[in-house]
Amino acid sequence: MMTELKRLVVGRPLANDQLVHERLPKRLALAVFSSDALSSTAYATEAILIVLSAAGAAALGLATPIALGIAVLLMTVAFSYSQTIKAYPQGGGTYIVARENLGTIPSLTAASALLIDYILTVAVSMSAGVAAITSAWPVLDPYRVELAVGLIGLVSLANLRGMKESGAMFAIPTYTFIASMFLLIGAGLVNVVTGNVTPAPPPQTPHLPAEAGALSLFLILRAFAAGCTALTGIEAIADGVPAFRKPESHNAAITLAIMAVLLVTMFLGITVLANAYHIIPDGSHEPETANSQLARAIFGAGSPFYFLLQIATMAILVLASNTAFADFPRLAYFLARDRYFPRQFTQRGDRLVFSNGIVALGLIASILVVAFHAREQALLPLYAVGVFISFTISQVGMVQHWRRAQTPGWRRSALINGFGATMTGVVMVVLAVTKFREGAWAVLLLIPMVVMALLSIHNHYVAVAEQLSLEGAPRPAPVRRHTALVLVSGVHRGVIPALQYALSIAPDNVTAVYVDLDAENTEKIRRKWEEWGCGIPLVILPSPYRSLMQPLLQYIDEVEARYDDDVLTIILPEFVPSKWWQYMLHNQTGLQLKAALFFSRGKVVTSVPYHLEH
Repeated sequence: MMTELKRLVVGRPLANDQLVHERLPKRLALAVFSSDALSSTAYATEAILIVLSAAGAAALGLATPIALGIAVLLMTVAFSYSQTIKAYPQGGGTYIVARENLGTIPSLTAASALLIDYILTVAVSMSAGVAAITSAWPVLDPYRVELAVGLIGLVSLANLRGMKESGAMFAIPTYTFIASMFLLIGAGLVNVVTGNVTPAPPPQTPHLPAEAGALSLFLILRAFAAGCTALTGIEAIADGVPAFRKPESHNAAITLAIMAVLLVTMFLGITVLANAYHIIPDGSHEPETANSQLARAIFGAGSPFYFLLQIATMAILVLASNTAFADFPRLAYFLARDRYFPRQFTQRGDRLVFSNGIVALGLIASILVVAFHAREQALLPLYAVGVFISFTISQVGMVQHWRRAQTPGWRRSALINGFGATMTGVVMVVLAVTKFREGAWAVLLLIPMVVMALLSIHNHYVAVAEQLSLEGAPRPAPVRRHTALVLVSGVHRGVIPALQYALSIAPDNVTAVYVDLDAENTEKIRRKWEEWGCGIPLVILPSPYRSLMQPLLQYIDEVEARYDDDVLTIILPEFVPSKWWQYMLHNQTGLQLKAALFFSRGKVVTSVPYHLEH
């Protein structure tokens, strides 16, 4: 039943040789890997306006020059990552670059920052997507947490079905969002040029202080840092190069360039229009997004284009998490392959995707959404710090790569990546300082904790490998004695095969063991054992306190201590019901015993099943 349900939900399994057919063309790869970056236009401008509003409405005009600075930074980072794509066509992005050029700790720091960022990407994107819908339909606001968690489940399921299928599923919403945003920007710019601008009505509760504070350099830097959320997701294409069709690096570089142009155009267009239409952030309990206010002012509150934009915005924000669902499992795979992450994350599922990584990401992001009540502005202060840490480490690693490789034109390439490292490093410091009190401290504390956890996992795997290695191991001594204990709960058909199996492996040294929990039942078992015990002696253990486990474990330890050169096998007769639900009608004593004996040295535990008929 569970297998059939899995086939219905996830789809039929794909063979290994079908992996090459799951590669993405550029048009689908743009939907899978660029949705995170493109969707940031839904909240990056608003984040700048919210910070500037502390200095009053007059300070909101600085949003455009701040956005221009962010656009320059964005193009620099995108161009730098195009260098990474060419140098590392096998993918892996920041982690691989840092591991090969900077060493273990920098690579794990970058990986930890990215793992945290991918989780935040899902939580922020889903929360912002719900905000877009509740802006258009406020009646849904009380259910924003449920909506966000439900959307995470939907995207997780789509990714479990396979990357190519999810890419095809998400292409239409991505291109619909791009078209609706260009329609909004085009219509707004026509109004600006023709002088037909009608300022948006201010919200009932504007996000403005009663007394405007001073406009300081620190406030401008805070606004710049808030707007840098527009850069999240730029590294996704460099991380996922192997998912592209051949030639992988060429197609990935073209897709990255298209994404950067689209992102800069939409981000600057929205910010310029927000100033032209005098958009003021909404500080109410159920806030309307800045993009929603702008769309109402340009299209009209009841226009179908307004609702199209809101639905498309919700869709792209949901898809933004798909970038994380594409890259988090892949990064987890690289870490697990290098023994810094649990090995389960190296395994592909039925649909040739890293299913364990997808499920883990969905669960952790859902917990975050519930904890922050699906409010994206509450999550944003945690967001961009980790991204810029990974940006900086990646660019520094690329500089070192070019110095080592010294291929033709290496000085120019190193200069490009060095400039990118300088810019992202400065922004990283600005983000850490300006957002520290707002919540960035949590990320800065969490990253070294994750690094320590990754190192602990690696040390464990190294220790296991050393202890399992045959190098220097003594030759195994022959087994001189084999002792078998059959643990019985009664005398019935399910016990006979276990007794026969015990006699086959230790014909001269088999003992059956029964715990006396009821004197009347014990006497019945004595009588039946004389007929059905196959000549095997039966040891009855007293249990005055009605404990089953304690007398058994004590007796097993006593038997195991008798000889130094024997193998002790503990045999558990178990009957298997014909229906899965019938397991709940029986005591799971066998499971308890196996769990207790699993961690005990020098013992072999074997189950002998007896299958019941329907």
